[in-house]
Amino acid sequence: MFTGIIEATGFIESIEAKGGDARYVFNTGKLDLTDVQLGDSIACNGVCLTVIEKLPQGFAADVSVETIDVTCMKHYADNQPVNFEKAMLPTTRFGGHMVSGHVDAIGEVVAIEEAARSIQYKIKAPQEVLKYIAIKGSITVDGTSLTVNDLEKDQFSLNLVPHTLQETIADSYQVGTQVNLEIDLIARYLERLMHADKAE
Repeated sequence: MFTGIIEATGFIESIEAKGGDARYVFNTGKLDLTDVQLGDSIACNGVCLTVIEKLPQGFAADVSVETIDVTCMKHYADNQPVNFEKAMLPTTRFGGHMVSGHVDAIGEVVAIEEAARSIQYKIKAPQEVLKYIAIKGSITVDGTSLTVNDLEKDQFSLNLVPHTLQETIADSYQVGTQVNLEIDLIARYLERLMHADKAE
């Protein structure tokens, strides 16, 4: 589990095809890896990956075809900016919301506008996930826990303050950038409870 509070940003050093899957090597920037063991989970742009090798400036992870197909990782190349968050501990300050690291859909940045000292991003999302998104509710965008400010027919908007822009990869977004989206876990479980009888 994660909280959606980004601990560091970095980039992809290399992508190597490996037996039908791929091995990604990440440069994790200022992320403290001293307490990370092989087999630990790290969220990379909101995708939960397993550390298979620790390196002087980061780590390597194997990524399955399924993960590549359903996330933005299919579009990634060397030097792709990445948000990083280590899996939460029982003692972690819960500053964001519950994040699983399982991407629900790919969104697309369709507008970027200045809003006083913050920047407003409008993100187009597939209809199958829009029903889970609520104004003032939480959503994860490339692993970052954010608050939804507005909803339109096929998109939602977010306002990012200077600190968030500085500490995440959001300042690299342009119109057309694709992003990983994860809906609020509570919304997903509520729907399951409401339709549990119909599934029998």
